[in-house]
Amino acid sequence: MGTTSITNILTIFLILSVSVLFILIIAFVILMLKRKNENQKDEDSIQIKSEDAKKTSNVIETKAYTTNSVKDFMDFDDIKDNMIIQKNGKRLVMVIQCQGINYDLMSGVEKAGVEQGFIQFLNTLTKPIQIYIQSRKVNLEESIDNYKKQLKSIESSYGKAKFQYEQALKSNSMDSDKLKNIKFEYVRQKNLFEYTKDIISNTETMSLNKNILTKKYYIAISYYPENPDDLFKKDEIIDLAFSELYTTAQSILRALAMCDVSGRVLSSVELADLLYVAYNRDASEIFGIDKAIRAGYDSLYTTAPDVIDKKMYELDKVINERAINLANETIDQATLNSQKKKELELKEKNLEELIKDMAKSLIEENRGYIPEDIAQEAIKEIDEKKSKKATSSKTTRKKKGA
Repeated sequence: MGTTSITNILTIFLILSVSVLFILIIAFVILMLKRKNENQKDEDSIQIKSEDAKKTSNVIETKAYTTNSVKDFMDFDDIKDNMIIQKNGKRLVMVIQCQGINYDLMSGVEKAGVEQGFIQFLNTLTKPIQIYIQSRKVNLEESIDNYKKQLKSIESSYGKAKFQYEQALKSNSMDSDKLKNIKFEYVRQKNLFEYTKDIISNTETMSLNKNILTKKYYIAISYYPENPDDLFKKDEIIDLAFSELYTTAQSILRALAMCDVSGRVLSSVELADLLYVAYNRDASEIFGIDKAIRAGYDSLYTTAPDVIDKKMYELDKVINERAINLANETIDQATLNSQKKKELELKEKNLEELIKDMAKSLIEENRGYIPEDIAQEAIKEIDEKKSKKATSSKTTRKKKGA
């Protein structure tokens, strides 16, 4: 009985164990299937992301090669009829250039008149204005070219006057008064020629100074068309804007005249020059608006070099200058040392002779304090020693040569 109960218990335990094992196997299979499905979803999502990334990279590459006109970066659209057109015709600007006055050199009465005129000028303003000051480097290239053209003409006249004067000097039958007049003309042309050359030289030297600046003063007045796209065509808007801006500009010029300030409205070319200098401060002196116009405005927007290239150029210039200075200093020092060495070697070689010469000169200087016969005897003895020394050195050289 006891054995049967134990057998039954073992049988039940075995059945339970198999059941638990079967349940665990089923749970394991279900878990593996779930993991497989999750991995499949992850692979699909990664593939989708990679495809999106490829599409995005293609878009980025396309954008990298997209070119835009340089006009898109400018703050204006066009220059027409002495006006700057901005924001696709929604704003038009006319600019007045003013001639400055030296207020500090005026008397008290003149200053009071200028101040009163300026108050009246401010009271006449009915619309906002902008005051713009532009500093420019003084470009003397045009002045130098004009001087050189004049120099050629002066040089030709000087050559003729010189030839006439030389011929007059060779002629023996020339009247003295006539010769005097020819000489006067020759000297006048010579002085004029040399004076013009000096002016050109000084002007060229002055043009090398990059610190010479001049200031130009401008007043900008703006016009904003009302509903320009609905009421008027583009040409009509420009005509209306010109009429409005020109009237306002003349009113401002009359008000400025009360302050003793003269001015004028800038033309289209002068407006282009104003904008050109504003966008090309460093290069405008080398490549001016006149050259840009001759080039068909192709170089109107920017000619300035890259900032890294400019820095490299400045560093190369500093290195070159310092290298030249160091080379010159080293050569000078080496030359000085070489000369000193030669002098030292010469003194060491002729030490005895120099001592005897110095002794002889001392005796000569103090002859008044030494009896004459003793002085002569001492000098004679020194000369004998010098002659013996010279004879022995010649003999030595002959023996060495033999």
